[in-house]
Amino acid sequence: MRRLACALRVSVVLALAAGCTVGPNYLRPAVVTPGDYKESQGWTPAQPRDDVPRGPWWEVFGDPQLDSLMSQVATANQNVAVAEAQLRQARALVKQARAAYFPQLTIGVGVTHARVPTMSSTSNSNNVTGSAVSNGSSSSTGSRGGSHGASGQTATTFTLPLQLSWEPDLWGRVRRSVESNQAGAEASVADLANTTLSLQAELAGDYFALRSLDAQKRLLDDTVAYYQRSLQLTRNRYDAGVASRVDVRQAETQLTSTQAQAIDLGVQRAQLEHAVATLIGRPASSLSLAFAPLAATPPPVPVGLPSALLERRPDVASAERHVAAANAQIGVAVSAYFPVVSLGASFGFESTSISDWLTWPSRFWSVGPSVTQIVFDGGLRKAQTEQARAAHEQAVAVYRQTVLTAFQEVEDNVAALRILEQETLAQDAAVRSALEVVTLVSNQYRAGTVSYLDVVVVQATALTNQRLAVEIAGRRMAAAVTLVKALGGGWSDADLKTASR
Repeated sequence: MRRLACALRVSVVLALAAGCTVGPNYLRPAVVTPGDYKESQGWTPAQPRDDVPRGPWWEVFGDPQLDSLMSQVATANQNVAVAEAQLRQARALVKQARAAYFPQLTIGVGVTHARVPTMSSTSNSNNVTGSAVSNGSSSSTGSRGGSHGASGQTATTFTLPLQLSWEPDLWGRVRRSVESNQAGAEASVADLANTTLSLQAELAGDYFALRSLDAQKRLLDDTVAYYQRSLQLTRNRYDAGVASRVDVRQAETQLTSTQAQAIDLGVQRAQLEHAVATLIGRPASSLSLAFAPLAATPPPVPVGLPSALLERRPDVASAERHVAAANAQIGVAVSAYFPVVSLGASFGFESTSISDWLTWPSRFWSVGPSVTQIVFDGGLRKAQTEQARAAHEQAVAVYRQTVLTAFQEVEDNVAALRILEQETLAQDAAVRSALEVVTLVSNQYRAGTVSYLDVVVVQATALTNQRLAVEIAGRRMAAAVTLVKALGGGWSDADLKTASR
């Protein structure tokens, strides 16, 4: 027992000495961050940080049906479920890595029946006796529960061992493993947020695209009604001998062509409706969205400062955490160059008689440390370290590219909103002019000064400009959604570490 106590004291000393952690400490990679967004100059005034959309970012669009659909993405979408399961796997890996801090204790029960050969150097009398036994009987009972044969003996051994093993983390291998897995779990938190944000943005984009089609459908339906009146007017003029049959056919062609355009929108609308159903985790046939033309305009979206973007983009946070995980793996690889110290102890009972098995005289115990050092591995550790360093450099490059892409996406959509706003003003003016021309030419046709072909041309021009105006409105809403996504939605990395546990 004194030896056991001494060994325990040695173990404590070694544990206290386990303060060395090899490998580089983590530093966030440096990235070039501009002072402001180029495209926001002269367009979006500076806004306080609190004005940036947070939480349910889609509420800035003020659409109750969109709010209802959005709430189902995080709970019913299967891609979100995949990302959530991956997060739970990452959390479990952290627990697995932390388990290496503690010793392993095992217990078992064994019953072994074994045959042991006898010594070859025996006397002549023993040879005779052995021959007699061999010829007379197969075996005889031994004094310890075994039996003796012509060339050996058999014995049954009962064991109940309790074994304790522990490897102190002298070089920080376990700590680096925990650090790497913890960073991986935090990356999974960001991946879950990024998956959710991407799907929500996709849903919002599909929803507003569907509403834009509804607006085009209403425009075409109104135009069809107008063309029907024009056709009836042309037929009346034909019956009166004022218009030709060509005018009637042109009016009919214009009407049926516009009706076909209105019908064709149904294909795109059905596909968008099916896409929305899939995004909220429902079969495509189970969702029907009522007709509701797009009437909203993009809300103001303060873009803030580029430096804040690194805190708000979950994909940027995920890439940065992958860098931290790869950095810790370098320490794990470097720790293989150092000796491995293991502490082991065992205690139990062993006997060849079941009646004496669990008695105090049948006890056994052992305790002691062991040190092992790899002296040759054919370059394995060097290759593993080189691989870990290359993986870290790869993660750094991915992180920096993700940051550059994030800045680009914000600039793209800020520019899109600014330009589309100007285009909307110009297109609205074009629509007003086209409708005025339709009125003038229609009056001239009634007066008989122009042909019906002139009416058809100006009416087609007006319809084209009206549809383009509706499409621009839809593109503005899509750009607003994409800009909110590019800014990270309502996400922040402030609670990243807490959410990963």
